[in-house]
Amino acid sequence: MIPQSAIRNPQSRIPSWLKMRIPGGAAYASVRRRVDKYSLHTVCESAKCPNRGECWSRGTATFMILGDVCTRSCGFCAVKTGRPSELDFDEPHRVAEATRLMGLNYVVITSVARDELADGGASIWAATIREVRKVLPRCKIETLVPDFKGLESSLHTVLDAKPDLLNHNMETVPRLYRTVRPQARYDRTLQLLARAKARGFFTKSSLMLGLGETEEELDAVLRDLRQARVDILTLGQYLQPTSEHLPVVRYLLPEEFVEWKRHGLKLGFGVVESGPLVRSSYHADEQSRILFPMSEKELQMGRDRSSLSSAIR
Repeated sequence: MIPQSAIRNPQSRIPSWLKMRIPGGAAYASVRRRVDKYSLHTVCESAKCPNRGECWSRGTATFMILGDVCTRSCGFCAVKTGRPSELDFDEPHRVAEATRLMGLNYVVITSVARDELADGGASIWAATIREVRKVLPRCKIETLVPDFKGLESSLHTVLDAKPDLLNHNMETVPRLYRTVRPQARYDRTLQLLARAKARGFFTKSSLMLGLGETEEELDAVLRDLRQARVDILTLGQYLQPTSEHLPVVRYLLPEEFVEWKRHGLKLGFGVVESGPLVRSSYHADEQSRILFPMSEKELQMGRDRSSLSSAIR
């Protein structure tokens, strides 16, 4: 059980087991060039992800569509908040072209929240999925979507474009929503995931730990997610991106993440990725292999890219 004193007193010292890879290397530079060339945004940069160095060095990135300015002001997120610019209708084509040049078997796409739009940006979401599918028919597409303010029609617009996996993050426990996700609702997140599952899609969700949740609260959320038949669960340590964001209440020990993984698997999740530096998109291609078995040719292509990345680091 987490001591109440730990919940009341934020921790500022990052423990030794939270080591992040310094960005660099030829593969990293290659991803950097493609992102710049096509004027793309990545959640890796905008959200200050601690795994950017590792993932970009593996030749992978999570594309962020609908611009880089979010209409929401979540207490944990480093993505810029404000009034977004006009829609970029060429963005879906550029994301698809970058995906094609990277030769990806698996791509993760996310977006900022665009609450000022009638459909929350769902039409751009659908166009992006279709453009990627057009240039790489066999590429698996994971979509990490916002909640579209609960608009069922917007969710169906995205699902009608036939992504392979629908991801929407729970982020934290209900008690902390007002502080962590003030413009979101716990029940709306569960409903979105349940609706996607009812349409026959694989689903995924993620939580950040160390924001002040109790073990009982976290257990209750995991059970709610299983009730919604979520397939993949990821659990990671919350890290304060800047001094303006919510402080870390507690750094969980690595062995605690191991225990939560065991618990999640016991509850029935198909895949549980749990660790201090785990993020929703971290090694997403590997998480999904139990859902999408790859052919020997696709596996060899992945091994070839891994060998190339290792050789040029």
